[in-house]
This record gives sequence, structure tokens and C-alpha cells, in this order.
Amino acid sequence: MKKILSLILLSIVISFYSCGNKKTNKQPEQITIETNPEVKKEAPKNVEVSPEQTALIKKGQQLFKDKTCITCHLTDTKVVGPSVKDISRIYKEKDADIVAFLKSESDPIVDTNPGQVTIMKANLDSFVKNLKDDELQAIKAYMMSVK
Repeated sequence: MKKILSLILLSIVISFYSCGNKKTNKQPEQITIETNPEVKKEAPKNVEVSPEQTALIKKGQQLFKDKTCITCHLTDTKVVGPSVKDISRIYKEKDADIVAFLKSESDPIVDTNPGQVTIMKANLDSFVKNLKDDELQAIKAYMMSVK
């Protein structure tokens, strides 16, 4: 009888010991997003911006957020789509019209991968299609202001 009680007691002690609070040292997963090394950082130029232009840029920045453009395009980091800095740089270099692209009147010139183009077209059709010209000009002003 003593042996059985000892075995039961030993089993209980082992059960409690094995089910005790186990602490793990598992580190949270870290995500690293690399910036495009081809983007050259230039010293900011002292350019005077009129109050009207400042208001237009702010309106464009708000629309950029509201129309979920920011989901795929961060200011200086490629996420799903190219960064705003890359987009504005390429459109300036090629003297291209980003409003025509936003209206689906011209082909993409920044990211021409067919899969990305499909995503962009779907987003333009659903989020940007019904914007007025002044709203598209505001988005353009914001994007082109990013250096």
C-alpha cells in the first residue's frame, strides 16, 4: 500500500513539475525592408513654395492616404509598389505625366512587371478612377514634392 501511495505521489509531483510555467525565449519575428540602393539622396534644395502649392500638396498627401495608395507606396521604401521617391524621380527624369497614368491614359513607366501592372490597374480602377482633375493634380503635387 505504501508503494502504491508513493508511486501516486511521485506521479503527481512529476506531473506538476512537467506542466509548470515554461518560459520560452522566443524572439518576435523581425521584418526587414530594404530601400532601393539606386535612389540617390540629394541635399534638399531651398525652394520657396507658395501657400497655394503647400495647400495643394497637403490635400494630395491626404488623398494619397485616404485612397489607400500608401498601402503599397511608402515615401522612401519599396513595399508592394515602388516608393514615392522612385516614382517622382522617374517621372521627372522622363518628363512624363503621372496624372495621365492615374487616369489610365498612359502605360506605367516605373514598375512594368505584368503582375504589378495588373495590381496597379485594379487599384486605379477602384480607388482613383472617380477622382476629379483637381484631386489628381493634388496627388501629383504631393508625389512630385517628395524628395
